[in-house]
Amino acid sequence: MEQNSLELSLVIPLYNEEPILEESLKEIKLLLDTFKFLYEVILIDDKSRDKTVEIAKKFTNQNKDFKLFCHDKNQGRGGTVRDGIKMAKGSVVGFIDIDLEVPVYNIIPCILKIEEGFDVATIHRIYKLKLNYRWIMSKGYGWLVKLICKTPLKDTETGCKFFNREKILPVLDKTVDNHWFWDTEIMVISYYENLKIIEIPALFIKKSESLSSVNYFSDSVKYFLKLIKFRKVVKRYNNSKSKAQE
Repeated sequence: MEQNSLELSLVIPLYNEEPILEESLKEIKLLLDTFKFLYEVILIDDKSRDKTVEIAKKFTNQNKDFKLFCHDKNQGRGGTVRDGIKMAKGSVVGFIDIDLEVPVYNIIPCILKIEEGFDVATIHRIYKLKLNYRWIMSKGYGWLVKLICKTPLKDTETGCKFFNREKILPVLDKTVDNHWFWDTEIMVISYYENLKIIEIPALFIKKSESLSSVNYFSDSVKYFLKLIKFRKVVKRYNNSKSKAQE
């Protein structure tokens, strides 16, 4: 890769990240500086109730490539990422969850795949320890997405996704969920819009449950109901495809 060959925007949604924020931002900055990208990092706080904004302000004041934006009202994680992508300036745009359970170095292969010509590059999480609740839910949900949405996608919910910005903006406008189901929407709609997608396998490193804003027990039912409702969107795409083939 030639130096400064990429224009990158990295979106990071924030919500009550006080315990992990500063160290995670340092890791991200070190990686991006090491690879000498021309980049911007867009931090968007979704109305945190702890010292997230205070920590983020201090960091952005000291690092000119990091910018902070704050929601007046809580929008949800999906809405936050959507906002960040829309304000991004880079030709390559992506996001990573600040808990870095998908390790930060996985940013690099995703960016390189976009540079190679893929429209969407995401991490397919590989779990080191299996047969725990999170693994079961991840695999079960992935199976349901394949079955209901009729796609070959392995991991729609991963918190590390990168896009060709020009290609993803029209898809972004077709998403409606403002919460965690947005990940499923953006991936499935990208697939049906014929975007070129690659899923890169990478180790998932489980962090403390207290650092996650996802409640895997209570959210399971919500995910399933949203997936059932989302069938209408998939059906419209399949009907359009059938008519085009007639």
